[in-house]
This record gives sequence, structure tokens and C-alpha cells, in this order.
Amino acid sequence: MKGRYAKQELFLGKEGQSRLQHAHAIIIGAGALGSASAEMLARAGVGNITIVDRDYVEWSNLQRQQLYSEEDAKKKLPKAIAAKTRLEQLNSEIKINSIIADINGLNIEELLKDISVIIDATDNFETRLAVNDAAVKHNIPFIFGACVASYGLTFPIIPEKTPCLHCLLNHLPAEGMTCDTVGVISPIVQIIAAFQVTNVLQLLTGQELLPIIQSFDIWKNEKAEINIQGLKNNDCPTCGEQATFPYLSFENQTKADVLCGRDAIQLRPGTSRLIQLESLSEHLKGSVSHIVLNPYLLSCSFEEYRIVLFKDGRAIIHGTNEPSKARAIYNRIIQ
Repeated sequence: MKGRYAKQELFLGKEGQSRLQHAHAIIIGAGALGSASAEMLARAGVGNITIVDRDYVEWSNLQRQQLYSEEDAKKKLPKAIAAKTRLEQLNSEIKINSIIADINGLNIEELLKDISVIIDATDNFETRLAVNDAAVKHNIPFIFGACVASYGLTFPIIPEKTPCLHCLLNHLPAEGMTCDTVGVISPIVQIIAAFQVTNVLQLLTGQELLPIIQSFDIWKNEKAEINIQGLKNNDCPTCGEQATFPYLSFENQTKADVLCGRDAIQLRPGTSRLIQLESLSEHLKGSVSHIVLNPYLLSCSFEEYRIVLFKDGRAIIHGTNEPSKARAIYNRIIQ
């Protein structure tokens, strides 16, 4: 429609707008960050947007996940489908693709064919590390983003130019807190999504991105920046000189075993993972019940499920015999 992007073109120029219209962005996850990013990219006129998510809309999503309505929650629509419907109402000139899938190292490469840029909006590091491996392997820029409570951070991963996510693991906040255990407020979602989308617009219009982690605590009015250029690890298994892309292999995927006769699933991380049980117990207070902690494991109740977590990262989820459901519960407790 004539004049639709007139104000944006004054800033980006006609060539910049044309670049957006010929780009293909994929958003991994359609929760709070994913739905905010998707709306901004659709309104900006990015010509092809693919949204991938495994979940459905729940009432608790409506506080911060801006694409969804009460009707979506009533119908329990898959987020990818509800997002596509809403985005097509916002901009009928672009193409929206919706994929209902659980991203992992075995399917991510297929999903990244013909993609210009990846927006991270997922809720767990195993998925992020698989996406990171595929992004580096296929030389696709990857814009990291995460938020919990009132805190969030974002940074660009540009293959062959910046450190990858695997290089930076020791420089990021420790796992443990999730939106389901400590909550999240919507303003931090909007801030992180805004920075991610800004990076995407810069990238697609030919601008150089600064190799900086930007973090914010909106409640405390705190902001920090870390230049990550010097943190690249030459021995990194993903972007180093002898890259093996470990998170694209089956061996490094979380394994799920149905425990016979127990209505329970055991989850076994594909890579070694040490959980600080005492610290996790403190984080979980108020969001789970019936916490039992000893030197070997932590047991708690979450919704209708009983969860047993071991120091080596293993977990037994009681109350389901569906591996996908067990993984989702695990990721809601331990990001």
C-alpha cells in the first residue's frame, strides 16, 4: 500500500526498505520476545518471516505476549498459528510462515535454509546452543536475547566476526531462574526485543553491528555493556579452528526415557551439566511447593507434577508419560 513505510524510508532510505522486503527472518520461539519481535519486523516490512514454536497459548501468556488474545487462550491455539493469524492482519503484503515444532540439533539445519537472520526468542540453552551451532556452520547471523524478572540481555553473533554463544557461556549469568520460577515483567521484554529488532534492521540494511553484550535491569534502572570481541575462543568446538558443532549431534541431545509403570519420564542431558541444588532451591521458593533438598537431589511439586532433580542435571518428571511435555516442564524450572 502506497506510503506504508514512508516514515521508515526517510530514515532507512528506499534501498534500505527494499533490502528488508527481500529478507527472510526466522524467529525461534513465539513467546514474549518472539511475539514482540515478530510484530515489529512485520510492521517494518521484512518480506518473509518464519515463526517456529512448540507451545500453545495459555492465560498466563497474555500479560506479556502481545500477539495473543483471550480467544486464542480459550482455544489453546498453537502460538505459531495464532501469531501468523495476527501478523497477517497487521501486514498483508508480507509472507508469514508458521511451524509447530520443537527445535533441536536434528531439525534446525533444515529450518535455516534461505534464512537471512535468526532471532533468538527461545526459553532454554540447549535449543540456543543447537541454533548457535547451525548458525555458525551455515554463516547466518544470530541475535541472542533473554529476559527474566526485570533483567534482560542481548548481543549479536556474527559468524567469522564475533565470538559465538559457546565461547560466551562462562561470561553469561548462571542458569537457574526462569519466568516460571521468578516471573517477568513486560517492560524488560519490550526493551530486549527492541534492541534485537534494531540489530536485525541494521544487519539487513548493511550496517556493521557492535560486538557488545547489552544488559538491563529495568526495575533497578541499571544498564551495562561488555565488549565481547576479545572473548573468542580459538579452541571453541563451534567456531574454533577445529569446529565439530557438538549440539547438532544426537549424542548431545537431551534423552527421554519412559519409566515403566510409573507415569514418569527421566530426562538425561546430552552433555555434562552440574546443578547447584541449594541455589536452585532458593530460586524456586514461592513458585513450587513441597521442596525437599538433600546433598544428592531436590524434589518439588510444580502444578500437577512432581519433579526430582539430580546434581548431574538428570530429572524425573512424575505425572506424564510424554517426553515433549516432560522437556517443557524441565525448561520451565531450569532454563
